[in-house]
Amino acid sequence: MSVPPIDPRVRIGHVHLKVADLDRALGFYQGVLGFELTQRYGRDAAFVAAGGYHHHIGLNVWESRGGSPPPRGTTGLYHLAILYPTRAALADALRRLMDAGIPLEGASDHGVSEALYLRDPDGNGVELYRDRPPEEWPRDGEGNIAMTTRPLDVEGLLRE
Repeated sequence: MSVPPIDPRVRIGHVHLKVADLDRALGFYQGVLGFELTQRYGRDAAFVAAGGYHHHIGLNVWESRGGSPPPRGTTGLYHLAILYPTRAALADALRRLMDAGIPLEGASDHGVSEALYLRDPDGNGVELYRDRPPEEWPRDGEGNIAMTTRPLDVEGLLRE
């Protein structure tokens, strides 16, 4: 039995993270990356977004106040990915990280996208990336997408 594909308009709307310290998490997502605070529930939860959306990222301490990141070798979120609209916007994000002294764990050119990898203050993996236009995506001889992982030209990105 074949299942029909999902409606192509479906999008991932938001991610909700358990954090140890709400103010520290807001310092990163709002203070460094620049998301706008859309709602806060006292000391327990907050929602941030870009462009007037109700929330792209939820943060809460309901089950995790003062907690530690899950140990390696366990299941859970690998990373959340934040899509930037242009290469210049991604370069701005990189400058914000550098200004805040937040180190990168990696920077990759995947052919279809350019990506920066780091950890938030709670140890959650974060990918900041921009997509290339589909007509620039690498393809194999049969026309299938052929993603790669090569080092990203970070200096070239900063020149944006």
